[in-house]
Amino acid sequence: MNMIFPASESKYRENLRLPASLHVCMHVVRNAQSDVRLQRNAATLAAAGYQVTVLDVAAPDHQQPLETPAYQVKHIGVGQQFELTRFERHGWFKASSVFIRGTIALLKQSADIYHACELTALPACYVAARLRRKPLIFEAYELPLQDVPLVAMSRSRRFFYAIMKSCLRYLLARCAAVITVSPPIVQELQRRYRVPQIILLRNLPHYRASEKTDNLRQHLGLSPRTRIALYQGNIQPDRGLERLVRAAAYLEPEHVIVIMGQNVGTTRAELKQLIMLQQVDAHIKIIPAIPYNILLEWTSSADIGLTIIPLDYTRNMRMCLPNKLFEYIQAGLPVLSSPLEAVREILTTYDVGCVARSMDPADVGKAINTMLSNEAELIRMRTNALQAARQDLCWEKEGLKLLRLYQQLLAT
Repeated sequence: MNMIFPASESKYRENLRLPASLHVCMHVVRNAQSDVRLQRNAATLAAAGYQVTVLDVAAPDHQQPLETPAYQVKHIGVGQQFELTRFERHGWFKASSVFIRGTIALLKQSADIYHACELTALPACYVAARLRRKPLIFEAYELPLQDVPLVAMSRSRRFFYAIMKSCLRYLLARCAAVITVSPPIVQELQRRYRVPQIILLRNLPHYRASEKTDNLRQHLGLSPRTRIALYQGNIQPDRGLERLVRAAAYLEPEHVIVIMGQNVGTTRAELKQLIMLQQVDAHIKIIPAIPYNILLEWTSSADIGLTIIPLDYTRNMRMCLPNKLFEYIQAGLPVLSSPLEAVREILTTYDVGCVARSMDPADVGKAINTMLSNEAELIRMRTNALQAARQDLCWEKEGLKLLRLYQQLLAT
C-alpha cells in the first residue's frame, strides 16, 4: 500500500525510509483481517522499507490472504469456537496454549523488532524478544485489564487479571517503547506503571475525499427529508445502545437513529425487543455492518454521528478515543458525544460537534433534535470536519509518529 503524504511532509517521509533488510514481526491474538489498526501499521512500515511479518490467530476457514502484497501474514490455527468466545470459556487452557504456540512461532521469525498488538500478545512477544535479544514494542489498543467491570468477571478471570496486573509493570519496564490510543490512557499508564515515555498513536483513517451520498435513506426506504443520526461500530452490551433506543421516543417526526454494525452475542435481538416495547420502530433502525472499504460512502449519507458511550461501565470506556469519531469526521459528520475527556477535546479543538448535557435518554433525544434541526450549524461543522480530516486528522500525518519511533529504536 502506497502512503500519500501531504506535500509538506514528503521530504520528512523520505528521511524516514528504512533499509529493506530490517525485519519486524507483529503479533496479534485475533484474526488480522478484523484488525484495521494492525493492517494500517504494517502497511506503513512496509511502505517505509521494512520487511514485515504479521503473526495472527485464526480459524482455518478464516485464514484468507489480506489484500496487500506489502507484508506477509502467518497464522496460528485455532478452532472457530475460539474466534467466537475468545477466552470466556476454559480461559486458562486457551491462554496457555496460545502463549506457548505464539512464542514458538515468534522464535521462528528472525526479527529485528517484535511488536505486540494488545495485551494478549505481549507475554509471547516478551519471551521471544528476550531470548532473541531484540527490542520489544507494546501497543495498547485500550487501558489494559480495564475492559470488563469487576462484578461481571468470573472468579477465574479475576484471578488471571490479578496475576497480569502484577506482571504488567515488569513487562512494560522492559519494553523499548509503548504505544497507545488516547491522551487519558497515556496519562493513566504513566501513573499506574511508571512508564516514562508513551507514544500517542490515534486511530486515524487514511485520508479519502468524502462526498455526500444517500445510501442509508435508499437502503431503509426513508424520505429525502429524513435526518439521520448514525451510530456505527460493534453492537454489543457495553456500548449503551439501549439508551439510544429510549432516546428515540423523544425524536421529532422526521428524525431517525440508525445503528449500523456487527452484532455481538444477543445484543441485536435484545435491542429489537426493546424497540418493540418502546414502540419506536419508526425512529430507530438497525442494519448489519458495512465492509470497511466502502464504509465511508455509507457514513457520509448520515447527518450526524453518535458516540454516546456509557460513563459508568469501565475506566477504559471513559478514556477511549473511538475509531468511529474519526470516521465520522472524515465523512464530514458533526458528532454528538457523551462527555468523554478525549472526545470532548477533539470536538472543541476542531469545532466539529457537541457534547450531550447528560446521558438521560430525554436529554440525548433532545440533543439529537437540536443538532439535526439547525441546518446552518450542520453545514458549518461539516466544513470544519472535512478540513480537519484533510489537514490534521488523517493517518498520513499520524503514521509519521510510528516511523519516527522505529527510526529512534534503530538509532539506539
